Amino acid sequence: MPSKSERGPRRHQEIADELRAKILSGELAPGSKIEGENGLMERHAAARSTVRQALDALRAEGLIESRQGVGVTVRAFRPIRRPAVQRLSSEVWHAGRSIWDVDLEDRPRRVEVDVNEDVDAPDYVVQLLGSDESMCCRSRRFYVEERLIQTAVSYVPMSLAAGTAITQADTGPGGMYARLAEIGHAPARFKEEVRARMPTPQEAAEFGLSPGTPVFQIMRIAADQNDRLVEVNEMTLDGSNYILEYVFSS
Repeated sequence: MPSKSERGPRRHQEIADELRAKILSGELAPGSKIEGENGLMERHAAARSTVRQALDALRAEGLIESRQGVGVTVRAFRPIRRPAVQRLSSEVWHAGRSIWDVDLEDRPRRVEVDVNEDVDAPDYVVQLLGSDESMCCRSRRFYVEERLIQTAVSYVPMSLAAGTAITQADTGPGGMYARLAEIGHAPARFKEEVRARMPTPQEAAEFGLSPGTPVFQIMRIAADQNDRLVEVNEMTLDGSNYILEYVFSS
């Protein structure tokens, strides 16, 4: 008769389900240590490979992490809730706030910015903007509590960016959209396309992703009141760190 540890491929899921329930209920608090492999093996009469498969599943969900010298713990990093509609409201940047402030409130953060003027845009940007004019390219890396959680690359036509703070690392209160408003090209319409995919090896290393963890790729296009496209922004988000929220009226 097969042992309990040999009852089919779902055995690791049962172990993962038990631990997940304890984490989500708060029984296992953020930062607390997960029972060791030997304890889980004995209590569940499971093979080591089965226990490790269960733990790998929880890592991929962003619920646990391995900490050197500590072992496996419940992940203490709070996911970031990204309210896609509210964060792009003109009320945010007209008030001098960054749209990132909507996501993070008072959590410690920093941004690394690299700006290049008069660059050739990728073919997909040329097609979207309907122009092959040179671009101002703004590349950003966003860190929260010293964890890389998002990268973003924006393209703005140089005919709009030239002579404005859009070409500077610090665009000032309200960010780039406030600067576009000052020259009569305030974003009036946004379109975002979201897809989930597996990360490239470089992205997995940069974000410190566990195996099996996806990233969100978001393409945002901003247009002014005359339907002129003023920005194309391609973002890559750590899928284990974000909750994408959409609230709108029927």
